[in-house]
Amino acid sequence: MKLYSFWRSLASFRVRIALNLKGVAYELVPVDIDRRQHRGEAYAALNPQMALPSLELEDGTVLTQSLAILDYLDEVFPAPALLPADAKGRARVRALAAMIACDAHPLTTPRVQRYLTEVLHVDDRARTAWLRHWAAEMIVAVEAQLAGHAATGRFCHGDAPTTADICLAGHVTFALNQGLDLASAPTLRRVFEAAMVTPAFASAHPLAQPDAPDELRRRPVAP
Repeated sequence: MKLYSFWRSLASFRVRIALNLKGVAYELVPVDIDRRQHRGEAYAALNPQMALPSLELEDGTVLTQSLAILDYLDEVFPAPALLPADAKGRARVRALAAMIACDAHPLTTPRVQRYLTEVLHVDDRARTAWLRHWAAEMIVAVEAQLAGHAATGRFCHGDAPTTADICLAGHVTFALNQGLDLASAPTLRRVFEAAMVTPAFASAHPLAQPDAPDELRRRPVAP
């Protein structure tokens, strides 16, 4: 199994976490977005959307889109489960995950940032304001969903990590990189911190990846 990934890709971060939680061995294949390797012919033949991540299975099947990959992993490797056993719980977890992966994340991807700067000629100050706005808006929204909800436990839903926590980890990591303060989101911050001390999350962190810049890289944590 090969995971085509980029150290800073939040969608790749999600899949790395899920693979670690499931204990699934994989070969990491770095694809440098900054050098636009994802736009090259070789990767485009693998994933015509030219987006990351892609998961290539042993039989050559290529899976794309992080949430679809997480669903596949949960079906093929059912333990530990990434979704609750009850229908209402699954709906809540999927909603939390979609808020981040489908509403917030698409507004901050590299291709959006490039369009802002290269086509609309937005300066760095305005680009940063754009990123901080959408990151902060989702932090407020997720905090409102988590705080005081009976199903919120050590993690977003109960006391074991789910797809919601996997998505939350990437979004909060991005928000912190944008210099946002989590003081106004104590429940979200507590859940994020609980996730990131889990080896499966910590070892998937962008700065623990072999393709992260040497000056930024952390020592990997064994999952």
